[in-house]
Amino acid sequence: TVAELKKASKRLSCHKRYKIQKKIREHHRKLRKEAKKRGRKKPRKDPGIPSAAPFKEELLREAEQRKQRLEELKQKQKLDRQKELEKKRKLDAKKNAAKIKENTDKKESSRKSGAKKNKLLDKNSSKSFCRELEKVIEASDVILEVLDARDPLGCRCPQLEQAVCSRQDKKLLLVLNKIDLVPKENLEKWLNYLKNEFPTVAFKSATLLKDRNMEKVTKRSARIDLSKNTECFGSECLLKLLQDHCKTRNKAIQVGVVGFPNAGKSSIINSLKGARACNVGPARGVTKSMQVVPVDKQIKILDSPSIVADPSNSALALALKSIIDTEQSGLANVFEGIDAIISHCNKQQVILFYSIPDFSNTEEFLTLLAQKRGMLKKGGIPDTEGIAKLLLCDWTGAKISYHSQPPEQQRLPPYLTEDKIAEMQKDFNLKKLEEENTTTVKALKYPNLASSIAFQSAGMTNGTIEENKVVEKASEHKNVGTDEEDEEEEEDEEENFTESDDDQDSMEEEKSIKEVSQGFMKLSSTIHFLFFPPEGSNSTTLPFIADKTADEDDAYDFNTDYV
Repeated sequence: TVAELKKASKRLSCHKRYKIQKKIREHHRKLRKEAKKRGRKKPRKDPGIPSAAPFKEELLREAEQRKQRLEELKQKQKLDRQKELEKKRKLDAKKNAAKIKENTDKKESSRKSGAKKNKLLDKNSSKSFCRELEKVIEASDVILEVLDARDPLGCRCPQLEQAVCSRQDKKLLLVLNKIDLVPKENLEKWLNYLKNEFPTVAFKSATLLKDRNMEKVTKRSARIDLSKNTECFGSECLLKLLQDHCKTRNKAIQVGVVGFPNAGKSSIINSLKGARACNVGPARGVTKSMQVVPVDKQIKILDSPSIVADPSNSALALALKSIIDTEQSGLANVFEGIDAIISHCNKQQVILFYSIPDFSNTEEFLTLLAQKRGMLKKGGIPDTEGIAKLLLCDWTGAKISYHSQPPEQQRLPPYLTEDKIAEMQKDFNLKKLEEENTTTVKALKYPNLASSIAFQSAGMTNGTIEENKVVEKASEHKNVGTDEEDEEEEEDEEENFTESDDDQDSMEEEKSIKEVSQGFMKLSSTIHFLFFPPEGSNSTTLPFIADKTADEDDAYDFNTDYV
């Protein structure tokens, strides 16, 4: 290996370094001395034209003219440069203005398109619900109208049934869901009543496993499989009915599932599919758009949003069938709904069911129930608002067992004739359907007639199916206005703002607060309890059979969460 050559070091001894510095200083001194001796050279002055020279004046004139020309040239060049700069500035300003205009136009167009999209694609609006429902009705060959067995007549929508009956190529089936929440005798009465109009299937959909104790145990060890469902009844009967219809038509069919909120549309689809295909929940309006669920090669099921209840319906129908968000809706609506529900029930049965003393009006009922359930605010004040919202959720959900009686005389709606009924029942084996319904009814356990609350139905609930007929609430279009309108309003307010206006606004706010407080006081004082006992029942000598005793019901349950 050849040794690599090392670079020469630049390090010097101090003696050598100082010597070099000294010589440099001396050299600089020498240069300065020589410059002093030479002296500074002054610029030579122009001697000008000698006085003896001929044509002196002409030469001076020419020199001055040359000078003036040079100055004029310089001035001209300066002005040209300034003009060019001005032109450049103007062009840049125009370009910037055009860019700003383009950006503002884009923003405006995006705002307008966004507002339009919000109007069109707002999934929570009633119009979008109607639009999706119309899609389902148009696309489906067979339509299943889901009815709550506790109030089947209230779950029927005459507008929907009329729309289906007006089309020859469509069939309508009634699915009586939640049959485990009504007494057996009442269920049989309703099946006999409804089968005279449309083919009716008794159904009990599968519900999710929600055991809190099991959840606590299995939280760390393993996750709970949400796709596992409890046993359902009536699914085989309904599937056979649809499969037979496919065979008679000799083609694949699409089945639309429609109904009012909390009737159990998505739960029925999950039961037929045998898995968690659609989202379900106790809240109203979980399904917001059409969803296609294939059951087999021949049958596709279409899940739809809820039917929008018409505002002209009674308070009871709106409380149980409209899409109300208990958190966002006003307290007046909730209290009105609770008052309507309790006024249509047997008072003695309500007292026995909730194990509370006698009450004179709805407000007293809510205070007693809040005290019993431990729902109290600061200072031990009963939380009537919270209990009212909870009670409304219980009545619309599958917690409370109540039942309504079918009408004594069967009166057909104007859109249903005997020919139309025969046409609707044509392709279905009704004898087989009756046998399947009887087996389903026998297989289930039912609440006792005394333990189920007697309820007086308000009749059929009117619904809006066509998008054009929907009247949107003002709250749904609060944020639809453009930002330009808001800016103009703000500018107008700033211009017109004075001290007197401020005083007037404060006075108006105080008046509005007083009016609202007076309104609430009037509402609480005027809500009276109406008592509608069921026909043919003796409310004084009514037996009551409950699963829990009074002591057990009063005991504090540590597994339940008191809101």
